[in-house]
Amino acid sequence: MISSQQNQILIVDDSLTNATLLLAILKSAGFDVVIANDAETAFKKVEEISPSLILLDVMLPEMDGFEICSRLKKSESTHDIPVIFMTSLSRTEDKVRGLNLGAVDYITKPLQKEEVIARVNVHVKLRNLNKQLETQSKELKSTLEQLQESQLQLIQNEKMSTLGQLVAGVAHEINNPVGAISANSVYAATYVRELVQHLQLHQQKATEAEIQNHAEEIELDFLTEDLLNIINTMYESATRIKDISESFRVFCRNDTYEKVPFDIHEGIDSTLMILKYKLKANDKLPKIEVIKDYCNIPEINCYPGPLNQVFMNLLVNAIDALRDSCQHNTNKCQNPKITIKTSLNSKKTHVLISIKDNGMGIREEILEKIFGYAFTTKAVGKGTGLGLAIARQIVIEKHGGSLDVKSKYGEGAEFIIQLPL
Repeated sequence: MISSQQNQILIVDDSLTNATLLLAILKSAGFDVVIANDAETAFKKVEEISPSLILLDVMLPEMDGFEICSRLKKSESTHDIPVIFMTSLSRTEDKVRGLNLGAVDYITKPLQKEEVIARVNVHVKLRNLNKQLETQSKELKSTLEQLQESQLQLIQNEKMSTLGQLVAGVAHEINNPVGAISANSVYAATYVRELVQHLQLHQQKATEAEIQNHAEEIELDFLTEDLLNIINTMYESATRIKDISESFRVFCRNDTYEKVPFDIHEGIDSTLMILKYKLKANDKLPKIEVIKDYCNIPEINCYPGPLNQVFMNLLVNAIDALRDSCQHNTNKCQNPKITIKTSLNSKKTHVLISIKDNGMGIREEILEKIFGYAFTTKAVGKGTGLGLAIARQIVIEKHGGSLDVKSKYGEGAEFIIQLPL
């Protein structure tokens, strides 16, 4: 039995006989019943108790049941309360009028106990079910919003991780040429100052002996040769900084509002430039060789910034996989390499980009989970578990392409991006 406090029925009928009969019928079925004998009282009761259902007589003084129903259905607070009309009118047009106004059912007088209870029970249960569904819908909406917020936060974390790789790579690569310019600028300044002094001797018409003595004192031959070498080194360093800056600009392209023509090779090369420091030899692993097997492919319309993020993620994963493989299997330390291959599919409708490493590969039971959100095989603090999931989302949802993986444990892993031309 449904709680009576949750299921109050409002009877609106100016006939005391009908109202009393309905009261007895509904109370016998366990309902809590409230009676109103006119429109004004009915509106007050609706506001006070917010009934689960209204039994509304069509023929009422001052305002008939049709008008009352119409007003109830126009109100935000009462439009969802089910209304069952009670009438002795048998004309089809009257019933259609009531249903069009928002009534859920009709009960024809004289009233039959079993029919009244059955119809009221059905519509009360339906109303309660709708209420539950509304509550669940709100809860689901709230949960979805929380999940979306969490997802956005996780995506932001992944972007920050990529940004960390970016900053570390640029800082490391710029450090050497900046250091070279800084160190050589001291010598260059000294050499230039001494050359100026030597030229001043000529301008002051010093004796040949004074000029010769000064030339020997500053080691003029060595100075002029070394100054040219220093200038060349500084020029090369400045060029290196310019190249790094260009790679940084290419990688960080933010054409997110619309697709633009983009050279895939330029994107891959800029990413490799930024990750160059991770490819160098260290005490745990020799230098990682990068083999580029580029096909002559046209520019494609894409979002360069997000696509470069995909390249960054796949290359960082390959580098990390090689380092992990070396730690667990010394045979894998002999010749670590990453092969990057681009090509066109057989129909020349898609560009294929393969990034393959010769590390240990991925176990079969992990392969099917590899693109899942928050899934990672890396140690705590070394991965968000979002990189591949976001990479696949960028490729599929933003570009209408595909991102797949092939791997046989012990023989490395290959990630294949397919993008439409």
